[in-house]
Amino acid sequence: MEKITMEKTQNGNGRTDAGLRSLNHYQHRLPKWRYWPRQKILPLIRYETPYLAWLQEKMRTPTLDSYFAFTANLGTHTFFTIFLPILFWSGYSTLGRGMLNVLAAGVFWSGFVKDLLCLPRPLSPPLQRITMSGSAALEYGFPSTHSTNAISVAIYAIALLRSTENTMSPVVNIAAQGALYLYAVSIIIGRLYCGMHGFMDVVIGSGMGALIAWVQCQYGLLFDTWIIAATGKQILLVILIVLALVRLHPEPADDCPCYDDSVSFAGVFIGAQIASWDFAQSSLAWPEPSPDTIPYRLATVGWPRTILRIVIGVLAVFAWREVMKPLLLRILPPVFRGLSKAGLLLPRRFFTQASDYEKVPQLLKDNDVIPSVSDIPSLFTSIRHPRRRAISVGPQSEADAYETLAYREKRRRESIGEQSQHLTVEGSVLTNRAPSKLEKYENMMGTGSPRRSPETLAPPSTDTGPDVMPAPRQATDDNDSDEQEIMFAMIKKPRVRYDVEVVTKLIVYIGIAVIVIDFSPYVFDSLGLAP
Repeated sequence: MEKITMEKTQNGNGRTDAGLRSLNHYQHRLPKWRYWPRQKILPLIRYETPYLAWLQEKMRTPTLDSYFAFTANLGTHTFFTIFLPILFWSGYSTLGRGMLNVLAAGVFWSGFVKDLLCLPRPLSPPLQRITMSGSAALEYGFPSTHSTNAISVAIYAIALLRSTENTMSPVVNIAAQGALYLYAVSIIIGRLYCGMHGFMDVVIGSGMGALIAWVQCQYGLLFDTWIIAATGKQILLVILIVLALVRLHPEPADDCPCYDDSVSFAGVFIGAQIASWDFAQSSLAWPEPSPDTIPYRLATVGWPRTILRIVIGVLAVFAWREVMKPLLLRILPPVFRGLSKAGLLLPRRFFTQASDYEKVPQLLKDNDVIPSVSDIPSLFTSIRHPRRRAISVGPQSEADAYETLAYREKRRRESIGEQSQHLTVEGSVLTNRAPSKLEKYENMMGTGSPRRSPETLAPPSTDTGPDVMPAPRQATDDNDSDEQEIMFAMIKKPRVRYDVEVVTKLIVYIGIAVIVIDFSPYVFDSLGLAP
C-alpha cells in the first residue's frame, strides 16, 4: 500500500493529534518481524467478519444477549481471582495452585501475543458488540483471552475428574464434567455471538488454553513439589525469571491495557510461589494432600465458620489493596524520579514518566483484576440485573479506529481499480442480481463511527439491518483527515497510566497471594476458625 505521510502535531495533552496520524500506523510503529505476520493474518480477520455478522443476526434474541453477556464474566480473570482463594481456604491447595498456574499462563501469554501482533477485533459495523465490560473492547482481539482461560480451566479440571485418584460418585463426576463442557462452549460461542472475537481468535485462544492445560497436567505437580522443596536462591531465581518476562512483554502500537492484566497475574504467580514455599515450612500446614495445605475440614469447621473464614479472608484481601495501592502510588514517584536521573529505568510506551508529573491522582479508574471497594456495588448490580449490558456499534478503541480507516482505504483503492473497467454505484458493481446478505455486510465494513445504543437495545430485524447502512463513500484527503479527527475524538481511550503503577501492581498482587496462602491460615487459627 502506498505510504501516506502526514505532519504530526501535538495536542494540549501531549498526545499526537489523531486526525493527523498516518494510515500506515502499524508499519511505522512495529518492527518488520512483527508487522509481517500481522499483515498476513489481517486478511483472514476481515474475511470472516461478514460471516460473523450473518451468524450474529441469525442467533440474536434478547435472552441470548443477556445470557452470553453475563456468562462472559465467568471467563474473566477477575472472576477466577476472586474464586481461587476459596479453593485454598477450603483445603484444596493443590487444585488452587493448578488453577492459578493455568490462568496466570493464559492471561500472560495471550496478552503477550495480543501486544506482539496488535491485531484488531472484527469490524463493527456490521457486528454489534454486546458486553458488560467497558474495558474489554480496548484490548486487541487476537487471540481470545476468554477462550484461553475457559479451555485451560475446563481441560485441567476434566483431567482431574477423570483421574484414578478422584473419589467423587459417578453421577456427580459426570454432572461436573458436563457443566465444564457447557461452560467452555458458552464462553467460546459467546465471544462470537457478542461480536467481540472472530473464529480465528477463539480457535487460537482455545489452542493456547489446551497447550497450557497439557503442560500443567504433565508438569504442574512436579513444579509445585520443586517449589515447596526449593531453597531461597531457587525461589529468587523463579521470581527473576517472571520479572524478566514482564519486562520483555512487547510494547503495543496502541494504548492497549493487556499489559496491566499480565503484570497483575505475574504478581499473583510470584506471590503464590513465595507463600506456598514459606507456609509449607510452618507447623500449621497440613502435609496432605500437599505439604502447603491450609487446615480445613467441613465436618469439624461447619458451614457458619466456613462462611466466616471466606468473609474474613476476602476482607483482608480488599483491605490490603485499599491501603497499599494508594500508599505505593504516593511514595514511589520520588523514587522513580531519582532512578530516572541515574539512568536506571527502562520506560514503557504509554506510561507517563515520573519526571512528567508531581503525583498520581487518587481514585484511579482502572482495569484491576481485583476490583476496588467502590466497584463492589456495581458488581452486585450486574449480578442482580444480568440484562444490563451495553450494545455498541462502531469503533471503540484506537485499534478499531485504525482498522476502520485502513479498510476504508482498501475499499477506495479497490473501487478506483474497478472504475476503469466497470460502472460502479457506491462501490458496488452493477449486476442483474441483488447483492447477497454477505455482500451487504461486507459493504458495511469500514462505515462505522463510534456510538452506543441503549442498554436493552433489541437486535436488528432482518428487514432493516444491513440495508440502512451506507457503503463506503469516496473521500478526499481533507475529508479523511476530518473523519480521523472526529473518530479518534469519540472513541473511548484508556486513562492516563503512570510508570509507578507497574511496580505497584506487582507488589499489591504479590501481597494478595501471600495473604491468601500464607497469612490467612494464621488468622483463621487465632480466631478459632480452624479444625
